Amino acid sequence: MSIQMASSPATKSVTTEDERRRQAALAELLVDLQAHGLRIETPIEGRRGGAGPSDSGQLWVGGYALTVPTDNTTAADSPYLLKAEDDGYGIYRDGVRLADAHGQERPRYYDLQTADGIPYWKVGLLHLDSFASTVVQTCTYWGTDDQCTFCGIELSLHADRTIVKKTPEQLAEVALAAKNLDGAVDVTLTTGSSKAPDRGARYVARCAHAVKEATGLPIEVQFEPPRDLEVLDEVHDLGVDTLGIHVETFDPDVLARVAPGKARTGIERYFETWERAVEIFGRGQVTTYVILGMGEDPELTVEGCRRAIDIGVYPFVVPLRPVAGSLMADATPPDPAYTNEINRKVVAYMTLHGMHSTIAKAGCARCQACSGLRALEPLTLPDGAVSLL
Repeated sequence: MSIQMASSPATKSVTTEDERRRQAALAELLVDLQAHGLRIETPIEGRRGGAGPSDSGQLWVGGYALTVPTDNTTAADSPYLLKAEDDGYGIYRDGVRLADAHGQERPRYYDLQTADGIPYWKVGLLHLDSFASTVVQTCTYWGTDDQCTFCGIELSLHADRTIVKKTPEQLAEVALAAKNLDGAVDVTLTTGSSKAPDRGARYVARCAHAVKEATGLPIEVQFEPPRDLEVLDEVHDLGVDTLGIHVETFDPDVLARVAPGKARTGIERYFETWERAVEIFGRGQVTTYVILGMGEDPELTVEGCRRAIDIGVYPFVVPLRPVAGSLMADATPPDPAYTNEINRKVVAYMTLHGMHSTIAKAGCARCQACSGLRALEPLTLPDGAVSLL
């Protein structure tokens, strides 16, 4: 079945049997592409290494934003092929056209540089329609026994694809160009973790304030739980719209294995921080990554997502994407059927509690390109069940 959709999918439920079949097939395809990657005949815009959607191409598939592995060993063996066509691309498997796709042109602002000669793309990248930057490209855990095994934050620095620390002024200048030249609609600023009591929150918030003043765009910032939760008020007062405070997994045994530094913070401390953050930023404006495929207990995972939703946190569920050069470079992405099963349960619970992918003002949950959650929303029924044929 070939899947063709309008450029921007709605979140309203599909109604006919044929619509449900097409939507279910598309939802499964998106997750399958994230697991198996995509072979490409012609280069497409994407990124390599770093803290974002690494080694991936950036596409709209069937109208949905998607980052999909294109530059690693998984993609080289993918059963899926991207073919250039007159008005975009087609995604094929075994010679059968499955869906239409559209790529992102190289952003025009990438050809500019700051007054001191730094290329704009080293300051921040455009992820489809979202301007994103790691403001401090080093992490206190990197190179120690506490290093997060799935992370590649310092890889792009070592490869000279970025600079170690971006200033508020640089970020404001480049984000404004991304908005004016390439239509960026929001901003995501993350940072490596700091030993400071605020874990780097104040600096990334200062950067966000400068970007907000220059662009007026909604902004998400991401950092670990600060020791003093009053820091969250300071971050809000600087104009930040959305917070990403990422626990990564709700399975404590897995967290201790893949992110020892975060494990010492403790999952309960994340919940304490989220509760305070939701009071300040509002329901759905606090998000957490939940990575699947690291050996986690699925029941603990779903239970943790539901508990997060209950307090107003959006659990951004994504499959593990092994980063070349990271400590988990040789890991295998989770089986798509497993990912889809978790996604269905999480989307069903979010639907029952009035939480949808359109709720976040900025950041990863707003973009959704690294997850398969959004494509399941049209399949949810009034009782929260996900109708898959």
